[in-house]
Amino acid sequence: MQKTPPLCGIRDDSSFPMLIRQIRDGLLYQIERQLVDSGLAINYSQHLVVKIIAKNGPQMPGDLARYLDHNAGAMTRLLDQLEDKGYVRRKPHAQDRRALTIELTPAGNELWRKMSQFIEHAQELALHDLKSTDRAKLFDLLKRVRDTLDKTP
Repeated sequence: MQKTPPLCGIRDDSSFPMLIRQIRDGLLYQIERQLVDSGLAINYSQHLVVKIIAKNGPQMPGDLARYLDHNAGAMTRLLDQLEDKGYVRRKPHAQDRRALTIELTPAGNELWRKMSQFIEHAQELALHDLKSTDRAKLFDLLKRVRDTLDKTP
């Protein structure tokens, strides 16, 4: 984990991608700091795997790898690490005996509960100075930008 907030002292308010990146990095820094402070040894890629499974149910390793833009070897190592920590387990796929699915263990579900609190805390910290109407407007504007990019070939 970084010792200081990301991009500390570097500001480029004229670049939309840089501003989005700085916000993302700041949120990740806050979440990772809370994970470390709570004694949970988990990195951001591991966090994403737990989040995906918690929100969408058991996943196949290949689908997780595509979502995280990891190759098969990197995904296997990541899943090995999570399995060694007791957060996930591999189970045979219900329809395809050659395939596996990855699911959360009870410890993984508890980890997700804690991580959700850290995510909410980081979001609240980031939005603290905005009134509820400003928050709603910000979310609306960001969704519109996302949807525009989604529609663009």
